[in-house]
Amino acid sequence: MKKTIILLCFLTQFTVRAQHLADWEVGLRFQKTEQLYWENGIGVDFSSERFVNKHIHLKMSYASSRFGSALIGNAVRQDNILIGADWRFRPQRAFQIFTGLNSGFFHADMENAIFNQLPHNSLMLSVEAGLYYRFKFPIATSLSAGYNLISGDGVTGPGTLFPVFYQLSVYYCLDKK
Repeated sequence: MKKTIILLCFLTQFTVRAQHLADWEVGLRFQKTEQLYWENGIGVDFSSERFVNKHIHLKMSYASSRFGSALIGNAVRQDNILIGADWRFRPQRAFQIFTGLNSGFFHADMENAIFNQLPHNSLMLSVEAGLYYRFKFPIATSLSAGYNLISGDGVTGPGTLFPVFYQLSVYYCLDKK
């Protein structure tokens, strides 16, 4: 218990001191898989002066067809949980170009027992590149295209894990810029 209290005090002190150096962005993610589904969800982006002067951005997102194509149609309900890192060119400017690497987990819920023998889960590994713009008010947006290096063929991986995707994210910026 004593170690936990000391650790919490340390983390609180560290957070307070580093708060002015950190950028947090939270927002909505809209993703379209080429020739397949819309998968929408939420995302978080974090950067700090300590990450090579904000060139590196850490991110995490959850996107699902449950909030996209499956919401209004007869689409397979699938979920993506991703963590990743981006390299931002010109990080001090409003308009930035970025490239990134993502990893995560994919799950397709086929819902019908006749599909039980098909693969439903897969690890994910993808690369992406895009554009980012931060407005003068606390909103930012990014537009990117990506490629899943691990995709499915229905036999060795989920058949709905296609390689090419496009993404639009709209963030609310929590920092004090």
